[in-house]
Order: sequence, then structure tokens, then C-alpha cells
Amino acid sequence: MSREYSFRIADSYTPETLPMGRLAEYLDAFARLLGEQGEVHLDDVRTGSAVLVATIDEPAQPKVGDRLDRIRRGDGTKDALKAYHDLDELLRMDNATGQLIDADSAVIIPFPGRDRPAPLNYGPFKQDGSLEGQVIRVGGKDETVPVHLRDGEVIHSGLFTNPEVARQIIRYYLGPVLRVHGTGTWFRAADGTWELRTFKITDFEVLDETPLDEVVGKVRAVEGSKWNEVPDPVQHLLEGRHGKGGNA
Repeated sequence: MSREYSFRIADSYTPETLPMGRLAEYLDAFARLLGEQGEVHLDDVRTGSAVLVATIDEPAQPKVGDRLDRIRRGDGTKDALKAYHDLDELLRMDNATGQLIDADSAVIIPFPGRDRPAPLNYGPFKQDGSLEGQVIRVGGKDETVPVHLRDGEVIHSGLFTNPEVARQIIRYYLGPVLRVHGTGTWFRAADGTWELRTFKITDFEVLDETPLDEVVGKVRAVEGSKWNEVPDPVQHLLEGRHGKGGNA
């Protein structure tokens, strides 16, 4: 027999006024909150503000129940707590509060939403520094031209520069990795995490992507180079960087 959980969006939308895009955002976070997504199903969107109703297949019920208990205690998994915070942030943005309710109408997890105290931020702090990444966006018509860099899975946004530097940077669009230099504006949250809001690029350099063994080969070819006496130059360089026998 399936078990039912409902997520109530209070004092904001009704099923008739809830935009489809916003509904999708709530459903995504709700599904991540419950976990076991292969055995969790949307059953209904009921009236009473807007109430998203999910049913849990019997095999997954103990895991979902334990997951929700841990979220309520504050010691849930990272992805579960993120889902909770994502739902609460959606409620805050919609000027709403919320509740996770079981089939007996008991409140399992309250969501303060708009009633959540505003987080304390410290800043801004200005600091010179550098960022690295591949150029994935350069654009804008103003004197401050936005630039986006991709460093693996991280997207650096909030970067900007003047038109002259932008014209130079755009030559490397989707090309080699750049190291940009400039001044960042940082804020520190109450939990100690730092957030980079903006970064003014003053100049940049193109990082050499030539493989290390190829670089060493060119150095060895220089007449009088002592690198010819080193059996394994690449390993020698790595040991010099990390310490012989050490880890990266």
C-alpha cells in the first residue's frame, strides 16, 4: 500500500494561478526532498492554497521516512538538506510559507519561507586576485562588458571589463584557458562561506596548454641544458613540486 506526503504552498498560489514553470521548480525540489525518485509519484495538485501530493511505493517507504526524519533533525544528507533549502527559498521568493504533511495531516517538516530571518552578510570586501577558465561569453553594449568563464563544472559569472580588454578576450572565445587578473568584490555569509559577487578584469594571460613532456623535450634540445642528465624530468618536476614521495 502506498504512503502519501503533501507539500503545501501557503498564502501564495492556488492550482489555478501557479505558473507551470514554477510548478516544475517546486516538483523538482519536492522529488529531491523525498528521494527514491523511481518509487515516488506525483498523485495530485489539490486546492487549499496549492498542495502537491506525492505517493511513495511500499518498498521505498522506510527509506523516505528515515530521510525525512533526518532532515527534520538537521542531520540529513547533503542533497536532502539542499532540497529542503531549495524548497524554502522558492517559498521565500513567492512570499509564502509551507508544510510537509503526512496522510493524517500531521506536519512532518515546517518551511518558514518568507518568515525565515534574513541571512547576515558581511561586506563588501575588495581584493585583487586571479581567476582561470575558458571564455564562454563576452557581450554587452555598455562601458562595462560582462565576461563568463568556465572552469570545469564551475561557471564564473559576475565578471566584467572595459571594451578594450573585452575585444582582446573575445579572440579566445571557446579557446584556450585564460587567467584573468583584477579586483573582486566578496561577501562573507554568517556560516563562513565566501561569495564572489563581481570581478573587474584589468588584464589577462593565455595559459600554455602544451603537454609537460613536450615542454621538457624542447628544453632538453637547448645546447648545454643539464636536463639531458635527468633520467625522468617530468617525475623530477613533480617531486620538486609536491615533495619526494609526497602526495599532490
